[in-house]
Amino acid sequence: MPHLLKVSNLSFGYSKDKLLFNDFNISLKKGELKAIVGESGAGKSTLFELILGNIKPSSGTLRVAKCSQVFQDPYSSFHPSYTLLNQIEDVANTNELHKYLKLINLEYELLLKLPHELSGGQLQRASILRAMLMKPDLLLLDEPTSALDNVIQLEVMSMLMKHLDSMAMLLITHDMDLASWCADEVITI
Repeated sequence: MPHLLKVSNLSFGYSKDKLLFNDFNISLKKGELKAIVGESGAGKSTLFELILGNIKPSSGTLRVAKCSQVFQDPYSSFHPSYTLLNQIEDVANTNELHKYLKLINLEYELLLKLPHELSGGQLQRASILRAMLMKPDLLLLDEPTSALDNVIQLEVMSMLMKHLDSMAMLLITHDMDLASWCADEVITI
């Protein structure tokens, strides 16, 4: 089975004196969920920026399949002037919209609103909805459930894990209990 993510001998730092990553390796195949944990400033979000190609490594190689991302701050991932539905339709096929709305416990009417009209938890579920409708091979999850209460957090992570048969997932979290519960491997950086 081919790798959907293969990071080999990655080195990167914002200064030459202090590397966040030195010969870092990680790979993911379909069906795998791995979690990255670490203190603030350890480089978790920087790793996603490297995977997405937004910043270039000092050395090493990255091979990445089609991916989508769920950001930690849902307010910064949606444009404030357009409805959520417009923004989802811009990037994803909405044929399965109602199926996913039910899975993440979100009402269709909320998608007709502007981002600031939703709670943080509702907006984060809309962000997850958009990412799933993009049908990625690799889903990057940056603290995807931090804005959700414990019951919804469990429901959303359970729903995401049910889709591992069609993709791989890389999760950034501070929640070691969540990482231990859902991940095949927990990597501390």
